[in-house]
Amino acid sequence: MAHEADVLTGPADVPIGKADHYGHNLPLIDGNKSYHQVTEEVFGPTERRPPVAWWIAISITLSMLMVGVWGGYQTVTRGIGTWGLNRTVGWAFDITNFVFWVGIGHAGTLISAILFLFRQRWRTSINRAAEAMTIFAVMCAGTFPIIHMGRPWLAFWATPYPNSRGPLWVNFKSPLLWDVFAISTYFIISLTFWYIGLLPDLATQRDRATTKWKRTLLSLFSLGWNGSNRTWSRYETVYMLLAGLSTPLVVSVHTIVSMDFATSVIPGWHATIFPPYFVAGAVFSGFAMVLTLMIIARKVMNLEEYITTRHLEAMTKVVLATGMIVGTAYATEFFTAWYSGNPYERYVFLNRALGPYAWAYWMMVGCNVLSPQFFWFKKVRTTPWMILILSIFVNIGMWFERFVIIVTSLHRDYLPSSWAMYRPTFVEVAIFIGSFGLFFTLFLLFTRVLPMIAASEVKGVLKNADH
Repeated sequence: MAHEADVLTGPADVPIGKADHYGHNLPLIDGNKSYHQVTEEVFGPTERRPPVAWWIAISITLSMLMVGVWGGYQTVTRGIGTWGLNRTVGWAFDITNFVFWVGIGHAGTLISAILFLFRQRWRTSINRAAEAMTIFAVMCAGTFPIIHMGRPWLAFWATPYPNSRGPLWVNFKSPLLWDVFAISTYFIISLTFWYIGLLPDLATQRDRATTKWKRTLLSLFSLGWNGSNRTWSRYETVYMLLAGLSTPLVVSVHTIVSMDFATSVIPGWHATIFPPYFVAGAVFSGFAMVLTLMIIARKVMNLEEYITTRHLEAMTKVVLATGMIVGTAYATEFFTAWYSGNPYERYVFLNRALGPYAWAYWMMVGCNVLSPQFFWFKKVRTTPWMILILSIFVNIGMWFERFVIIVTSLHRDYLPSSWAMYRPTFVEVAIFIGSFGLFFTLFLLFTRVLPMIAASEVKGVLKNADH
């Protein structure tokens, strides 16, 4: 007999998926699943002991995190001098990693909010993990500005609140302060959106709990969910409102991050193209990271029937579209520099392509412009190992994009007498490794504690949900 929580399916509207050659709707979930099967297969991994492979993986990620903790300790106790910065290049690895992680955090809210508003039902199998990835990526991003302050215990000074420090106050004209507001708001809304979406599944976990302490804890977090018509109606209303609230944040957050550069007078930075260019790049890198994680997770956790090749193909099309936007932005930057007639602007872009950091520039172009073009071929879009390789290339390329924008615009500025080269130290690399350790550790813990797939939403797109 199916469990009572198995029938908490949520709304089901049509169509189910795209049609085949004969006009029949293709199901988004393979295997002709019943509601009970979905419950057992989605919640099963959270109820069993973790396999040996999971313990090995989390041991590696925790080791990476400890390397980052060591790097942070060296920075705080010995000072920013442990980094490779100089008087010419005052921003480098830290801000590169900050922008990289903020970009990674964009795909989750895009999948959850924007695709929900556009009724793209293929999002149901991937939105839960993508939202979790957003939260973890923003947490990783937030560590870099705090460490870069040099005195992280004074980070609260960036918050405007009544104080006794006299004229020492935050500068509301600074894009760096806008970052504080934008990213903290984005994190809070994303966390709330993710948590609200978890409520039906937390209730299912509560009903399946075998120990008293687990049932009590899940009862607390599921907020008294009972699966009634009234509960579902209010849930859908709140979810819709949060989706509408999250959508402008997706655009605004990376727009504000781009203003860190666009409002300056540094050649190569003060460009009006930066806001849309950065937003497209964030979606581009975010979807690539979702693909990287989903392809590995679906294989390791036996979720191929839930995260199908149709889901992967839909995401690769988004990567291809945003990759073409990013490539157009690269060409536009060069054209604008040439057309402006500004010798400093022209030199910055020539220096990027032909200067001492040319290797980084061409790696960026190869990974971000050329590698996504393979997604024009259906065989590539539907072959998981090919998608995995290309998505990793995209993430490498997007990291180098931020590095190129920041370092090549700074290391050779207006005065040749102040030109300098930048090389990261081991402490900076350690903090960078630690950020990946934090990200993957949190993701691995998430897969063991909470259902990686939104079972309540998946049940609404089953083939038999429309009958």
